[in-house]
Amino acid sequence: MASKYYVVWAGRETGIFTSWPQTKALVDGFAGARYKSFKTQAEAEAAFGAGKGQSAAGSKGTSSKAKPAASKPSKPAVSEQPDSDIDIYTDGGCEPNPGEAGSGLALYKKGELAELWYGLYNPKGTNNTAELNALHQALLMARQYLEQGLRVHIHSDSQYAIKCISLWAYGWKANGWRRKTGEIANLSVIQEAHELYDSLKDKLKLSHVAAHVGIEGNELADRMSIYTIESKETRFSRYQQPLDVPALLAMRAG
Repeated sequence: MASKYYVVWAGRETGIFTSWPQTKALVDGFAGARYKSFKTQAEAEAAFGAGKGQSAAGSKGTSSKAKPAASKPSKPAVSEQPDSDIDIYTDGGCEPNPGEAGSGLALYKKGELAELWYGLYNPKGTNNTAELNALHQALLMARQYLEQGLRVHIHSDSQYAIKCISLWAYGWKANGWRRKTGEIANLSVIQEAHELYDSLKDKLKLSHVAAHVGIEGNELADRMSIYTIESKETRFSRYQQPLDVPALLAMRAG
């Protein structure tokens, strides 16, 4: 169960969210953003259902009047803490598909960007393989942080990758890692990632995040996947350049 639920009535995307970094990306710098946190899912659903255009009156840091996005430097929209200690965003890229592929990852600590990772270049890869590789790397990192007693939330924009390791793999494994319709693509990485996920699932949060809607972590993971293709880095390596978010977002997108 999430520790908080965030309702966004007006932002880059509207709805109910359980991750503060994701919510922050949806409202930070958005003219006339309206949002509020709630302690329970029922309260959030009732508030959101009452009207998407409602003002989030009384919530910390909300605004009921539109202000120019460039009127002041971009800062965290409110001072609330994220619902996880560690948030990891993953993405995979392939140009074309199939073609040159690579994986990227953005890691946040307490809502602040801390690390970027890239690599696992494959000259003859696919987008699905790159997404799975990125998610696998995130799980390896998550295990280390969970062992330290920290809360970890992984965000992937690939429904395929998420379902492969957290849903479909259970049936495939029970059937001897076979499926009725033929061979299982990307079987090796699915098996490794699934076993890891299964050992962590009771403590780990894994969810889908919308792609290319301005969510910072997702956008940065995307840039890292394309940087992999350009650098042809086969190892999974930490990005060593300064974490200048505007400069990073100006890099080529996938």
